[in-house]
Amino acid sequence: MAFSANTPTLISRTTHIKGDVTFSGELTVEGKVIGNILVEAGKEARLIINDTGVVEGDIRVPNITINGTVVGNVYSSKQLDMAAKGVVKGAVHYHAIQMVKGAQVNGNMISASEEPKPVPPKA
Repeated sequence: MAFSANTPTLISRTTHIKGDVTFSGELTVEGKVIGNILVEAGKEARLIINDTGVVEGDIRVPNITINGTVVGNVYSSKQLDMAAKGVVKGAVHYHAIQMVKGAQVNGNMISASEEPKPVPPKA
């Protein structure tokens, strides 16, 4: 999936951000984010956390690649790729997932098909 409409954004190894990050397009994290990472409403987005990247907070992005560390819950509505050095300490909510040898999830893994559906109110 291409995100050519936006210039990719990089949070470099020497950058530390405290606070929520909201974006669209592509975001690569090589540094540290202490806060949630969210997508602008109605926008397409891809998040890449490289092996030096750390996120302490929840992630709500459709397409995610994790090769670093996440301490928080991950919500991927499309594709989640867990690379060899990827570690998640929290619940992982996913629609489609690919994990390679070495990836770690220390928490629940919840498929979108297993998510509880809202019960309509009784008339």
